[in-house]
Amino acid sequence: MDKQTLERRWDVLRQHYGIYVRVLEAIPENRLQEAIVPGMRSVAALVTHTSGGVVRDIAKGIASGAIEHGDKEAEVAPALSSTKKALDYARECWQAADAAIDSVGDEELRAQVKTPWNMTFSGSTAFNLMSDEFLHHRGQLYV
Repeated sequence: MDKQTLERRWDVLRQHYGIYVRVLEAIPENRLQEAIVPGMRSVAALVTHTSGGVVRDIAKGIASGAIEHGDKEAEVAPALSSTKKALDYARECWQAADAAIDSVGDEELRAQVKTPWNMTFSGSTAFNLMSDEFLHHRGQLYV
């Protein structure tokens, strides 16, 4: 993948993220802290994981060369107690991810990215993983 391809794929992810935000807007506020499906994360935990852990943290990791988890899900999710707070968090994470991706060039896409999972991936592979994981977790919200 090169910078031009990244820009096209990022625009597609931006559109998917817009749908994700609309899904969040539609979820009843009284269900944000509820695990709708037993064994799955609550909606608030999914927002924390998807917006923070997947989109923001991986985008920043591609730009910097190392993925680091910025937020602790168990601490952030309970604070997402209203639709507004969940949407604000999702939008702030997108802005951080967008700024990170804007700084990524061909070199970062080829470079190895360290992960907290004791693996390394190229920046391009990390982007593909981010995109797949985002769509997977967005799908969970439809449940």
